[in-house]
Amino acid sequence: MQHVSPVREPLVTGGKTYHDVTQDVSRQVEAAPNIRWMAALAVALFFLGIFFYSVYRTLWYGIGEWGLNKTVGWAWDITNFVWWVGIGHAGTLISAVLLLFRQKWRTSINRAAEAMTIFAVICAAMFPVLHMGRPWLAFYVFPLQNTLGSLWANFNSPLLWDVFAISTYFTVSLVFWYTGLVPDFATIRDRAKGPIAKVTYSLLSMGWKGSAKHWSRYETVSLILAGVSTPLVLSVHTIVSMDFATSVVPGWHTTIFPPYFVAGAIFSGFAMVLTLMLITRVVFKLEDYITLEHIALMNKIMMITGSIVGVAYITEFFIAWYSQVEFEQYAFINRATGPYWWAYWSMMTCNVITPQLVWIRRIRYSIPATFILSIIVNIGMWFERFVIIVTSLHRDYLPSSWAMFSPSWIDIGIYVGTLGLFFTLFLLFAKFFPVINMAEVKSVLKYTVDNGPTYTGHDPHHAVHQPATHGVPASAPVNHDKHD
Repeated sequence: MQHVSPVREPLVTGGKTYHDVTQDVSRQVEAAPNIRWMAALAVALFFLGIFFYSVYRTLWYGIGEWGLNKTVGWAWDITNFVWWVGIGHAGTLISAVLLLFRQKWRTSINRAAEAMTIFAVICAAMFPVLHMGRPWLAFYVFPLQNTLGSLWANFNSPLLWDVFAISTYFTVSLVFWYTGLVPDFATIRDRAKGPIAKVTYSLLSMGWKGSAKHWSRYETVSLILAGVSTPLVLSVHTIVSMDFATSVVPGWHTTIFPPYFVAGAIFSGFAMVLTLMLITRVVFKLEDYITLEHIALMNKIMMITGSIVGVAYITEFFIAWYSQVEFEQYAFINRATGPYWWAYWSMMTCNVITPQLVWIRRIRYSIPATFILSIIVNIGMWFERFVIIVTSLHRDYLPSSWAMFSPSWIDIGIYVGTLGLFFTLFLLFAKFFPVINMAEVKSVLKYTVDNGPTYTGHDPHHAVHQPATHGVPASAPVNHDKHD
């Protein structure tokens, strides 16, 4: 007996059966690359080439190739670092926190969000390493045994906290992502026809047989990893914010940064998830799995976190006024009216005003509007990090040390290059790995494969037997997205 809720929209539309889920998700892994995928990969590889050349220039000539100066010692590099870490936040939130809260709507989007987390953290980690100037000495940030000399990391530095927080975040996210892939690798292994594909997916599936013992251990490990990951959602960007909050620079020395950075990270992370999923659902024809309801729910979270970020912006001005510290007051006045006013007001427009459009139902359920909003939010969140870092540094306590920052073309090249790296990794993932978690989507299907009785009324104790054709119940709901 099946129950169709009279209140909630179905999480999978089109009356899909278990076989349909396997077929639809496996198709993009088993089929030859289509022209759209190859064109997108070519563009991503072009920008990846720009990245490698820009990194080569940085390593060969030093960070003097960047636009930094004695006053603005952090600029585009740390801006991009914080931005990429923030983008990686939504993956852990969708995978871990929503799993613990038993939110079933996560099942269609968690796989891509987890992958996005891993690729974003890889992009983020490159910036502090390059900023060291001598990246071949990056291992100095780890505690070393005495045989390598008495060189110990300074555990009082929040920069060192970053190393441990982000490496832990990356490791747990990677294990969580791979654990969820194992049952789907086994499905593709059993369907594989070529010897290379069969051997590859056999190794990746690690002997998965789908037995009750395997499923029990899979669910246990998933819950343990979700419990471990949940504190990371709060801790990682909190620690990143302490890079600034523990300093004495006006505009940075504030206790609001930890919750403010966490909300901003979830805000930008969900925006990037929306960008990727809206493209993925069209390219791989997954409209029945990534439905308008998924998009609307993500829009709501983006709107809530955007509102929290807006409150944080206002609170910063209030605290600067309330503190009666002239340096703090000037730092925030300078942000809004100084030489970088255009960056501040771009940030306010993109992050505070634009997300409020999601209150309108038509926009919340609109594919084009959501796609544009997700791009605007990520632009705004990049400007937020730029405003926090550059406007706080370029004018601090001493007017004699005031200076302006302008990025060099190497700065720009590394940034757009990391976008190329990110999308190259994501496109390869989407082609060779199942982009949707088949096992978890099957657990939320409304219909069975045996064409059994389907209930469509309001009384759960009375089932209505309806005939079904071709494995699809007669009561299967329509995917309204296809009629918009």
